[in-house]
Amino acid sequence: MDDWGGYVLKQKLKMIKKNLKDRYQQHSKNLEGKILEVKNQISSLDIKGEKLVFHEDEIKELHDLSVNLHFMARVQTSMNWQKGRMNWLQEGDANSKFFHNMMSNRQRRNYINLVHVDDVLVVGF
Repeated sequence: MDDWGGYVLKQKLKMIKKNLKDRYQQHSKNLEGKILEVKNQISSLDIKGEKLVFHEDEIKELHDLSVNLHFMARVQTSMNWQKGRMNWLQEGDANSKFFHNMMSNRQRRNYINLVHVDDVLVVGF
């Protein structure tokens, strides 16, 4: 292997980054549709449970579906929060300019440009 170690590491990190990106895309792709599908499956099992008694495998399936729904809902919430945070960072808050102006005015008003020390004026300290 004649490649420089830093280059090899860089290439490995690029491959890991690409694989993580692909995995994330597959994981989060059509998340709302997956959540809706799981909700429909839970609903159909609930309707079936009202008419008949559940078997152990159906109880386990219902539990697994509930856990899966909770997990996907948390992932969707996290993604929405991250998207909202990114939008806020890019676009800023509706009040950002107002508060920036208020702080600038307060800073100008609180600025001390001269001080009396022992009957001597000290300027620009």
